[in-house]
Amino acid sequence: MQTSSVQRAERTFAAIQEAGDEGRRIFTQVYEQSALAAARAADERAKNGITLGPLDGRMVSVKDLYDIAGEVTTAGSAVLRSADPARRDAVIVHRLRQAGAVIVGKTNMTEFAFSGIGINPHYGTPGNARDVTRIPGGSSSGAGVAVARGMSEISIGSDTGGSVRIPSALNGVTGFKPTQSRVPREGAFPLSFSLDTVGPLARNVIDCAQADAVMSGQALVDLPRREARGLRIGIPRGLLFTEMDTEVQGAFDQVAAELSRLGNRVEDMQLDDWCAAPFKLQENGTLVAAEAAHIHAATLASNPDAIDPFVLARIRRGETIAAAHYVSMQRARRQLQQSFDARVVDCDVLLLPTVALVAPRIDSLATAGAFNQANMLVLRNTSVFNFYDLPAMSIPINVGSDRLPVGLMVVGRRDADTDLLAVCAALQAQVEMLKP
Repeated sequence: MQTSSVQRAERTFAAIQEAGDEGRRIFTQVYEQSALAAARAADERAKNGITLGPLDGRMVSVKDLYDIAGEVTTAGSAVLRSADPARRDAVIVHRLRQAGAVIVGKTNMTEFAFSGIGINPHYGTPGNARDVTRIPGGSSSGAGVAVARGMSEISIGSDTGGSVRIPSALNGVTGFKPTQSRVPREGAFPLSFSLDTVGPLARNVIDCAQADAVMSGQALVDLPRREARGLRIGIPRGLLFTEMDTEVQGAFDQVAAELSRLGNRVEDMQLDDWCAAPFKLQENGTLVAAEAAHIHAATLASNPDAIDPFVLARIRRGETIAAAHYVSMQRARRQLQQSFDARVVDCDVLLLPTVALVAPRIDSLATAGAFNQANMLVLRNTSVFNFYDLPAMSIPINVGSDRLPVGLMVVGRRDADTDLLAVCAALQAQVEMLKP
């Protein structure tokens, strides 16, 4: 029997409350009264045979860098606690409401979205959904945990270097990073103008596709039907497969072998020149750091000690980047995008692990050295495809209840987001059959 929106909303808030302190680390704001009112309205529409689409009455949370009218947008920072409340909803929040989504709350995040780990000293660190002693992944930390723990059906995150896909992979859920221009960012607190994207996390590809369609203003139609057969799949073995946990390698190899058995063309590709290029190009300073230093210039000048030291150190690096270097990075990036597109033109998708590691323990990353080393490795695979502005999705593949989650990253072609989602829906159905 299908439950009503009100019943699902009540169940959502009960789960958050029952989690106690952990619930307060996952959500920075909970909107119980307004959400229940929205759920009742959705049920009333359903009773009268009216629907606003597939998100009508669904439980949705948003990362605390999206504006909600009347609320302070903290972006995970203590600095912004006293900021003026937002005057209007972010564009994506407005579109979600128009589609009937029930906004249940704002989820916690890494301060200013500047880390893939998910640790936050100001609002607490949400524990991993599988093991609370382990990191949730960032920067959309609360978003990934909320979906995995049944505290929202769909969470909206942001992804600048992997911040949707990393928590999806480490918590065993599905996450989608679109081509950057696909979803508007008005009303989202920025990290990097060049790289920020808006994407959903959910239990499955279909829910992500429906949320993406609403946020991007696309027509809500069924995905094109694809099968996990006859695909041209490239595996970029080399740099992005180094320093990999055995659990990650084993889970990936099992999926790759199954896809080959099904009749897909699965081939290793020599792409290290392109995969290494973003790191070599940014050795003397990154696009993200340069743009973050500009965005946070006032805070750096007036109150830098209020920022998480691990985040502050990364922003500070941007202050040393010369304008000439920044311009040269942007020009080189455009040229590399064109050559990479040409190199992979014969592939339907690229396939690789989302993150090289399973989630490490939070207490193992207490020092700056350990944190920075883990952060670089966690972000490595995902950030490459932000640099090339390619749509990418993380699908859970290590699905046993006694295993730490592993993510399979599927990368498509720029602006071919719907095609990628259709392929991922087919792949997810096949991966589900590999459950032990």
